[in-house]
Amino acid sequence: MSPFFRSPETVPSMALHEAILSSVSSVRDSLPEQHHAHFETLRQEIIDFTKVHGIPKESLTKPAALREATSKFSTQDLERLADLLERFEYLVKHKEPKKKEIDLKEAIEYAEAHYHLKEQYDSQVEFLEDVGILESGAIPGIDGNTYPIPTLEQIAMRLFERRETLHTKHDQGFTKLLLVPFEQFLLKYKKDHPSFDLNTDHPLFAWEDYQGGDMGDFPNLVYYPQSFDLKEHQGKTKIQILKANERFPGWTVHLLQPSDPTDSHSLGFASIPRKGEGTTHGKRIPRPSLEVNKTLNEHLSTLQKSKDDPDSPYFQEFGLTPEDWILAFMIHLKETEQPMDDWTNGRESMTGLIGSFFQSVVFVPCASWYKEGLQVDLRINGSRGRDKRIGVRSSVII
Repeated sequence: MSPFFRSPETVPSMALHEAILSSVSSVRDSLPEQHHAHFETLRQEIIDFTKVHGIPKESLTKPAALREATSKFSTQDLERLADLLERFEYLVKHKEPKKKEIDLKEAIEYAEAHYHLKEQYDSQVEFLEDVGILESGAIPGIDGNTYPIPTLEQIAMRLFERRETLHTKHDQGFTKLLLVPFEQFLLKYKKDHPSFDLNTDHPLFAWEDYQGGDMGDFPNLVYYPQSFDLKEHQGKTKIQILKANERFPGWTVHLLQPSDPTDSHSLGFASIPRKGEGTTHGKRIPRPSLEVNKTLNEHLSTLQKSKDDPDSPYFQEFGLTPEDWILAFMIHLKETEQPMDDWTNGRESMTGLIGSFFQSVVFVPCASWYKEGLQVDLRINGSRGRDKRIGVRSSVII
């Protein structure tokens, strides 16, 4: 008998089946609040596993059907599914996670082997401290709270928990860590950086609505919209995200492609290719680059349609926000001594920041390096027009 069927309790009851597949949060809310995030993580892992391996949802409550659906699985996959279901059932029944269900040492070893996490983490923490963003290991939020930076151990655990889902993204080159403090806009830049010319009087040009656009009772800037529609965008304000983010409060943790997606140690971030100049990465599910000359609406639609489809090359990818881009620009400059997204060189492109938009005017933030002005350029662009200079850079949020 396969290890998956080592006990009748391995197959979840109908109640657990509904808890796994239903978007209703009543089961989660019956748990102590400190375990809500763990519930959602396990639930999503099970859903992702069934999608990736083509397991019909209804078979989760039918032992014979589940045995048939998993009959050709490897021992490793069988044990992985059994582990997920047993941990989920234990959490729901006992109102707490199984003790020591994830070995921290194993998680750190995994993160080191696949993401050389310590090197990336230490480098970014040091950089955030050097530029004054991180003080005493934390940042202030616009809601008045203080948000400590996620620890290396927390990130390693998250990477290990999601290793099944992230396997394909790792294969496609999403190995570059980016820690983003989700606070007020980071409109500060080192004016005396020795490696390139900078307009020290105006190192950054920003459309006037950027300043304070995420603040107040009715903020103009919203995040993670599902469309660029004034009434139906379903985006969230920064305050709403701060309240809802239980995994890494006050922060988002991303994986992006480094400058050479085939080399996880390569410095900087991959550029956005011009039309016809993209490349494809990944053996399991090949991923063509997102090229310019599509509307930002089209790019957002591609990511929205793909986010829950494990067979899509863009599975679980999101567009960047202004905060994400500014941190990526600063890290890229530090590592390569070259500005990111210098569209004037004919090879790189501007980034359409489709992880956000200004709802009052239905315009999308765009960012680039403006070589003529020797400054970072934060502008806006319509969502419906094509521009051979504007594309998108996406990330996987862990």
